[in-house]
Amino acid sequence: MSEMAEAIRALISEKGYSEDSVKQTIEKALKAAYKRTYGDDENAIVKFSDDMSDVSIYSRKVVVDGVYDPVKEIELEDARKLAGDEVEEGDEIDILEDPKTFDRSAVTVGKQTAHQGLNETYKTSLMNEYKDKIGEMIIGYHQRERNGNIFVDLGNAGRIEGFLPTKFQSKLEVYEKGDRIKALIVDVKPTNTGIQLVLSRSDTKLVSSILEKEVPEIADGTVEINRIVRDAGYRTKIAVSSAREEVDPVGACVGLRGVRIQNVIRELMNEKIDVLKWDADPAVFIKNALSPAQVERVIITDADKKQALAIVEDSQFSLAIGRQGQNVRLANRLCDWNIDVKTIEQAEELDLSSFNTVQNARNLFNDDVEEISKISELPGVDAEVAELLKAAGIEEFQDFVEAYDNGTINVEGVSKEALDKINQLINENVEFVEEEEPETTAEAAAEETQAEETKAAAEEEEEYFCPECGAKITLDMTHCPKCGVEFEFEEE
Repeated sequence: MSEMAEAIRALISEKGYSEDSVKQTIEKALKAAYKRTYGDDENAIVKFSDDMSDVSIYSRKVVVDGVYDPVKEIELEDARKLAGDEVEEGDEIDILEDPKTFDRSAVTVGKQTAHQGLNETYKTSLMNEYKDKIGEMIIGYHQRERNGNIFVDLGNAGRIEGFLPTKFQSKLEVYEKGDRIKALIVDVKPTNTGIQLVLSRSDTKLVSSILEKEVPEIADGTVEINRIVRDAGYRTKIAVSSAREEVDPVGACVGLRGVRIQNVIRELMNEKIDVLKWDADPAVFIKNALSPAQVERVIITDADKKQALAIVEDSQFSLAIGRQGQNVRLANRLCDWNIDVKTIEQAEELDLSSFNTVQNARNLFNDDVEEISKISELPGVDAEVAELLKAAGIEEFQDFVEAYDNGTINVEGVSKEALDKINQLINENVEFVEEEEPETTAEAAAEETQAEETKAAAEEEEEYFCPECGAKITLDMTHCPKCGVEFEFEEE
C-alpha cells in the first residue's frame, strides 16, 4: 500500500484536499472494488493509520461451525489459526484483504470511483469557496463566444470557467478573443469538470465596486453610495452623501480634474456617469437627479402618489428628458418618483395654484403642518445662513421675499446659491394667506347708519332748563341768565 500512501500524501499536501474528504473518497473506492469482487460490501471495513500514511481494507466475518456464505462467514478452525485459540463460535474477526487480489474490473471500478469522488470533492470545495465571492469582481480573458454568450478564461486549468450571458452584457461593448474582461460574479454553478461562474457587466454593483476601489472616501465609509440606477452601456446615475460636512461627496467621487470618475468611465467602456448629491428633501433630490439639466423649480403635485413637476428653461428641456426619455426615466428610478418635465411656457398654461403645497407637505410627512413665519423654521434650511440673515434684519418670510425679489439682499457669508435655496424652500413649504377684513352686509350697514342718526338726533333734541326759574340753559353755563342762580352739571 506504499503507492496508496504516497497518493494520500499528495492529495492532502499538494492538491489541497481536506483529510476528511480524502478519507471518504478512498473508502468509497476500496469498497467499490471490494463489492465488484465479492458482490457485497456490507462487511468491508476500511482502516487508516493515525498519521494518514497508510490504508487497509478488511473483511469482517462471523465465526461459525459450517460456512454457508464464505464472504461473511469463516470456519471456527480457520479463525483460530488467524486470531488465536481464544476465538469462539459467534465471534467476529477482521481479515485483511489485499487489493491486488481483486478482479481487474474491480480495480478499474475502484479507480473510477476514486476519480469521481475526488472531482465531486473538488467541485464542492470550489462551490463553497466561490459562493462567498458572489458580488465580487473578477478578471478574466475572452476565450470563445457561442450564440452571443461569452466564455471567459479564469485560469485554474479550466476547472473554473467564466460565463457572461448576453442578458448580462453591457449593450454597447464588443469583445474580441483574448480581450481582458472585468465582471461581477452573480452566480456559481457546477459543471462536469469543475464550476462555472456566471458573470455580469450590467449589474449596478459592478459600478459601485469599481467606484469603491477608485474613491478611498467610499472605502472608509466617509462617502456613502445611496442609490445607483443604470442603463448599461449608455448612462448611470449615482446618488451619494457624506458623513462629514466638510467632505463634498460629489467632489470626492469625481476627483481632481475628474481623474477618479474618468477611471470608472474607462472601465465601463465610456458609459456616461452622473454623480449627484442625495437629499432627504424630494424636491431637491429630484432637481439633482435630472442633471446634467438645470431645473428651475420642482413642485410636488401629489405626495401620496409620489408625483412631481419639474420646470426647466426651453434650452434645458431636451437635456432633462434625454435621448428617448432616458435621463428622466433614470431620474424616476433613482428618486422613486414619477417626474413630469415641463418648460416654463408649458407650466404657465397649467393651473399650478391647484397644487396645495401645505397639504402636500402634510401628506408627505404624515404630520400636522404648523404655521411658521421665520426663515429658521423652514424644513431643510441651513441654520448658519438663517442666523446670518437674522443678524442682518431679515428674519420673517415676508421680509426675505420682498428683498429677494428686489435683489437687495447683500449679506456677507451668504451666497446667491444659498439665497436661491431659501427662496425655493419658501415656495415649496409656505403658503401666504392675506388677512381679509370681515365683510359688512347691506342690512348691517343700514342698521349701523340708523343707530348713528338716532344718537345724533337724540343729542340734538335733548334740552336743559333752570331748576329755579325754568329758563332754557345750555351745558356750558354756570349761572342762569334770567335769575342768576348758580348750578353745575353732573354726569349720571
